[in-house]
Amino acid sequence: MPVALTCSDEGIAHLHLGADENRFSLEWMAAVHKAFDEIIAAAPMALVTSAEGKVYSNGLDLPWLLGHLDRIEWYIGQVHDLLARTLTLPVPTVAAITGHAFGAGAMFALAHDTRVMRADRGFLCLPEVDLRIPFTPGMTTLLQTKLTPQAAAATMLTGARVPAEQAMALGMIEQLASADEVLPRALGVAAPLVGKDPVTLRVVKKRMYAAAVAALGEPYVPRGENPGIPGNPGAGSAASVGGNGSAAGR
Repeated sequence: MPVALTCSDEGIAHLHLGADENRFSLEWMAAVHKAFDEIIAAAPMALVTSAEGKVYSNGLDLPWLLGHLDRIEWYIGQVHDLLARTLTLPVPTVAAITGHAFGAGAMFALAHDTRVMRADRGFLCLPEVDLRIPFTPGMTTLLQTKLTPQAAAATMLTGARVPAEQAMALGMIEQLASADEVLPRALGVAAPLVGKDPVTLRVVKKRMYAAAVAALGEPYVPRGENPGIPGNPGAGSAASVGGNGSAAGR
């Protein structure tokens, strides 16, 4: 199932991210941007994102990236643009985390205003330290903006797969729900937020997240001290920048 947007009469936009690994392919990112354009053009509403199956998003599109190493800076810029736009979207945003969210997929969920996560299955994971891939400066600032110092240390420095209850304890998510209740709970969170003035909300978010937006807007330049970046001298792995130790098959 491709990315799909539906809007209710109550003013809630539901963005279905897909039913596969929902990686940040160029087509996937373009579809998400198109949905954002439609939401912004509509009357003030709230946004809920979700996915189908065991993966919310597995992050970067490794097959494409490994086939286009000469475009890594450009590609990471596209990822940064989507994360920054999600962070400052002028509508209330709720991530219904219905499955695993790894690497950039976890960052995408964290860029929402609030999160509801399936209680019995799924991990939030930032595996970069185990992939020997430092986060980009923009990703680092985003994560430090959205996570407490304790949560940042527990995830960014360990690469741990964080289940829902631990994510709740760390403040990474706001609510837990059963598999059948994740989306309804998220829609319930969004409902009373419909109608917020988008101009005001945009300004508030841009001021709240100014450091992250500025860092994500800086050009990404691979550096030689990062051995895990494909194409870097001495690259020792085929992992991605801001990577996504895949949750496929788990």
